[in-house]
Amino acid sequence: QVQLVESGGGLVQAGGSLRLSCAASGRTFSNYAMGWFRQAPGKEREFVAACSWSGGNRYYADSVKGRFTISRDNAKITVYLQMNSLKPEDTAVYYCAADRDTGWVRPYWGQGTQVTVSS
Repeated sequence: QVQLVESGGGLVQAGGSLRLSCAASGRTFSNYAMGWFRQAPGKEREFVAACSWSGGNRYYADSVKGRFTISRDNAKITVYLQMNSLKPEDTAVYYCAADRDTGWVRPYWGQGTQVTVSS
């Protein structure tokens, strides 16, 4: 059974930092892209960041460029999202995703972790 388990969410003041982790298990994730999405109350789920299997290709939403950094440890099958200079508008449930490519046609999803940024 495939599982993606996120951790690291919480409450932080504006300007602060958080590091999210997502540990994957249940299958081989060789050549899978991994990424992060988020969903704020009343809004659709949106793309945040992603990286290729090698980690050499990284993609970011414009709203987080320069503030968030995605990385992965393939030995641990874990992907991270370092979030700096957090803003209240970053408040959302953050979901980890894994798919064969960054088209995200049929991704595996984690259960989500809440990030709340207070002003």
